[in-house]
Parts: sequence; structure tokens; C-alpha cells
Amino acid sequence: MRRKLALLAALASVLALGTSAANAITYGQVDTANRYDFVGLVGFYSSSGAYMWRCTGTLLSPTVLLTAGHCTSGTSSARVWFGVGPIVNGNYPFSPVSTRPPCAGYTGFPCTGEDATGTPYAHPGFDDFATFPNTSDTGIVVLDAPVSASAYGTLAPVGFLNSYASKKGQQSRLFTQVGYGLQEVKPVFSADRTRYFASSPLVNVNSANTGGWNVQFGNNPGDGNSIGGGTCSGDSGGPAFFGDSNVVVAVTSFGMNNNCKGADFSYRVDTTWAQGFITGFLP
Repeated sequence: MRRKLALLAALASVLALGTSAANAITYGQVDTANRYDFVGLVGFYSSSGAYMWRCTGTLLSPTVLLTAGHCTSGTSSARVWFGVGPIVNGNYPFSPVSTRPPCAGYTGFPCTGEDATGTPYAHPGFDDFATFPNTSDTGIVVLDAPVSASAYGTLAPVGFLNSYASKKGQQSRLFTQVGYGLQEVKPVFSADRTRYFASSPLVNVNSANTGGWNVQFGNNPGDGNSIGGGTCSGDSGGPAFFGDSNVVVAVTSFGMNNNCKGADFSYRVDTTWAQGFITGFLP
């Protein structure tokens, strides 16, 4: 996957403990109030039923879950957990990755206890980051049965983020990122599969790495007035909400540092290109 930029996205397929692409909401807080009960941890599986990797996703309706294209691409099925967590490992042999068996006969995460199952779809334009910066990094999981939640995510209007490219001072607006990813890579590899959230400032929508298709959010501990945040492996596909609303502007896509400390980028869903794919699944 993704040359230098796609390197972190490729973590979806190589991390031995089953964590997935992109840069966990580092510096965040646990969603103890269950505010984001419509955001879930998503496990993906091969045609044989072997566990491949995990990501984060957002319910846009009782049966449609939005995630990243690099999460759904090359997979055959999905299972979703909507609990805050920690979602505890069962007895599945994660390592070695190359010989992971089908889930049949194993208990606990990632094989049992899920709240929903479904079929994954990647944006038809997704090509493993070869067409960067327009990576088409969106994916959908159509659930086999409806899931009831306190609310559902809604897509930002087309062009919603465009004003943030030019209006002075708009970058001070905070966005909320939610995910189940790693909390630390170095010095300690920490993965508790818990739903975290953090407020992150918008950094750029028109750099070489964004190109109008991606958006860069801040990745730092904050200034004492907000919950600073960033993303890590396992947060891929997780939402970036506008402020404290349920309006999704982007999904976590890739990072620039293997330690989850570098620049973070999300793929915009406020474009005609992305929404042409996503809305085709909505009622």
C-alpha cells in the first residue's frame, strides 16, 4: 500500500495484533457517557472467515455504516462492536498473520460477541492510494440487520470544508474525532479497543497532501481549553465530526509517522465524488 504516504494505511494488513490502518485517538478521552454509541469497532474477514484487521465506522442509518476504503477493500465480511470497551481479546491466534485461521471454533474478539454483521464495499475508485491525493478512501458496510442507536451520523453538505481553505481564522474551529485505535506505539504498544474521542483543530485542506480531497487535523495534547487529539492505527474509517455535532466531514485515512505522533489526514466526505458512492447505499 501507499508508498511513503500509504505506509501507515498499510498497517491494516501487517500489525500482528489485528489493528488496522491509518494513524487511536491519542490524547483523547474515553466515551464514558456513550455519546457516540453509533460509532463502532469493525472487524474485517477473508472469504474463508479468517480475521484480517480492524477499523472504526459510523452508522449513517440503522443498516449503513461508513468507514474507509482501505478497511473494506479486499475483505468479504465484517463484524461490528458498538460497546465503549475495552473489547477484550478472546482465544484467537493473531500471530502469525500469514496463517490466521477462520474464526469458527474461537470465542471472544474478533470472533464472537459482535453486535452486528455485514457486507463490506469499497469505493470503486479506491486503488490502494495510487491516485493520491484523491484516494477515494471511503468504504461502506451494509449490515445484515438494523442497529438501534441514540442518533446516527449525517453527511456534511457538499463543499462544506471549502470555506476553511480561505477564510482567515476558520482553522480555530474544532472537529471531534472518534475511534477505537491504538493509544500508543512507542515506548509501549497499547491496544485496548476502547472508544475514544478528542477535539482537534483543522490544519489544512489545500496542501500537497490534501489537494482538496483530504483534510489535516492537529495531533497534539491541546491547550488546556479543549481535548487535544490525533489518530493512530485502528482509528481508520472513524469519523471527524463538525464540532460536537453528528455531521461527518471526513473519515480517518492516513498518517505520516509510524509512532502516531506525526501529521494526521482524513479523507473528505463532503465531495460529490465521495457522496455519489455513499448515498447509493442510504435509504
